[in-house]
Amino acid sequence: MLNSYYTVKPEGAKEIVIQKSRFIGYIRRCETEEEAQAFVNEIKKKHKDATHNCSAYMIGEHDLIQKANDDGEPSGTAGVPMLEVLKKRGLKDTAVVVTRYFGGIKLGAGGLIRAYGGAVSEAIEETGIVERKLMKQMSVSIDYSLLGKVENEARQSKYILDTINYLEKVELLLYTENEDQDEFRDWITNITSGQAEIREGDLSYMEIDVPSDKQKE
Repeated sequence: MLNSYYTVKPEGAKEIVIQKSRFIGYIRRCETEEEAQAFVNEIKKKHKDATHNCSAYMIGEHDLIQKANDDGEPSGTAGVPMLEVLKKRGLKDTAVVVTRYFGGIKLGAGGLIRAYGGAVSEAIEETGIVERKLMKQMSVSIDYSLLGKVENEARQSKYILDTINYLEKVELLLYTENEDQDEFRDWITNITSGQAEIREGDLSYMEIDVPSDKQKE
């Protein structure tokens, strides 16, 4: 499992108009090739009257599944530029479809490449990017008298406070990066003066919103 990777939020869409042609970019997170193909077919069915429904997707931890389809546009002017945008942005498990309704003005090869790549970029910006980080869940049980201090410290820390359960004692479920477990234990022990019970939970991916201009490439 990767410690972290970028992908898109579950799904989104954005339409742009270039030289009277409508380009509608659809994007969806897909974790298998079957999901990606089903998404492509769904958009094709939705826009069966469109001039073209071009597609691309990149699936798998190591991007082993990469497909691009021009759907009738000149070879290399649609699917490949769309795939290149996903590669440049480092987006895993992501599928895109760009639907085109021809507006009567030919764009030429260069114009098509810019249009299809641009439609994908616009769809990404509209939908949003997340970083999925593999993190360890840590359960912290404390007396109610410590809740205010611990909650306040947690919300200002680098750790993710996910849930507070009001039981016989208060249970806070927090997430820390896997390699920071010892540091997390020391931190909790320090702010509670050793009065917290700490238990390890499972490893799972947590999603953190990433401004597109801050995304690492």
